[in-house]
Amino acid sequence: MKLYGIPHCSTVKKARVWLDENKIPYTFHDVKKQGVSQATLDCWLNQYAWEKLVNRAGMTWRKLSDEEKAKVTDKTSAAALMMAKTSVIKRPILEQDQVILMLGFNDALYKEILK
Repeated sequence: MKLYGIPHCSTVKKARVWLDENKIPYTFHDVKKQGVSQATLDCWLNQYAWEKLVNRAGMTWRKLSDEEKAKVTDKTSAAALMMAKTSVIKRPILEQDQVILMLGFNDALYKEILK
């Protein structure tokens, strides 16, 4: 199992604490330091709409110019943005065998999916 995110993100911290407390083994993938491959993004975009994977509520999105935001209109343009600015990816993403188990963190859903 792999958890994608950014270490200082409060939602990612909650997910990591939950996984640790419940003794669920996982590998943490820091998208800022390690990046995300095009193949991984393509895999995610085949499972979720780009609108769900791009965190439009976060600071990275809000700091983009209106022109940059307007260019994100489909999977291809969303993937390009996520490759260039990994902190715009919705987080955390919990994945197992290239299947997204959970996008974001929700205590009740983690319990339902992982116990």
